[in-house]
Amino acid sequence: MITIRSIGISAKTTSPAALQLAESLARDLRRRGYGIAFDSDTARALSLDHGFVVASKPELGRAVQLLITFGGDGTLLAVARHAPANVPIIGVNMGTLGFLTEVRFEEFPEVLERVLEGNMVTESRVAFDVFVSRSGDQISRYRVLNDAVINKSALARIIEMRVRVGGHFVSSFRADGLIVATPTGSTAYNLSAGGPIIYPTMGAVVLTPICPHMLSNRPIVLPDELEIEIEIATANQEVFLTLDGQEGLPVSEFDRVMVRKSPEPVSFVSSADKNYFDVLRAKLKWGEA
Repeated sequence: MITIRSIGISAKTTSPAALQLAESLARDLRRRGYGIAFDSDTARALSLDHGFVVASKPELGRAVQLLITFGGDGTLLAVARHAPANVPIIGVNMGTLGFLTEVRFEEFPEVLERVLEGNMVTESRVAFDVFVSRSGDQISRYRVLNDAVINKSALARIIEMRVRVGGHFVSSFRADGLIVATPTGSTAYNLSAGGPIIYPTMGAVVLTPICPHMLSNRPIVLPDELEIEIEIATANQEVFLTLDGQEGLPVSEFDRVMVRKSPEPVSFVSSADKNYFDVLRAKLKWGEA
């Protein structure tokens, strides 16, 4: 059992309630002898005094033994996709529609005390490493928890993408774009585009075309150990690769996007009083008239 002595905190900077809770928690935990680190955006929004460590979002998880986020899924994603596998994350839902931030504000104090006592249940979520190559040279690398999305701008025509899986040619997709989603990300953009919901701990990846030109181009669920390669086959179009809806870059004809399972998963602290299907019913309003 790991004894937690350092805790990283990130809050939605546009939410006064999230910021207030983050600051109150940090001061309480510091009085109890814990080392506290904030991501730089949260620290700036709080105008913190000395005594707290400040790190960038990508580095926050590597400076602590536990991560806590206050806000919605976007707040959690910004730090979680960079976190090491051995750093558990508590995502506290501050009233937004979130599938990842499953710990309610009301139950957070109890969940936190259990975690600090070493009594926690964690759930491992697969992440993807995404590489972009141009003319044979790697130009970018990312880690994603939800998805990698290739799409066109509002004024661009349909784009064409050649897809290979595990080294085998699958098809050329002509569509507004293509989503490569983890099971965790299956309830994000993938769901809106008509893709399936994948149980979050399954070893799977889903390819979902966005508004395909051919109605026979349907979502495909694949084993997550297979490498996916997408080649842009359309010239003179504005095409973008977006990672977890938060980072991205333009891509051009002949650029290749490679997606493979990351060797480091992401570890979430589970809520003790509900399961994944409880979350789905609540968020998707299943069974309601």
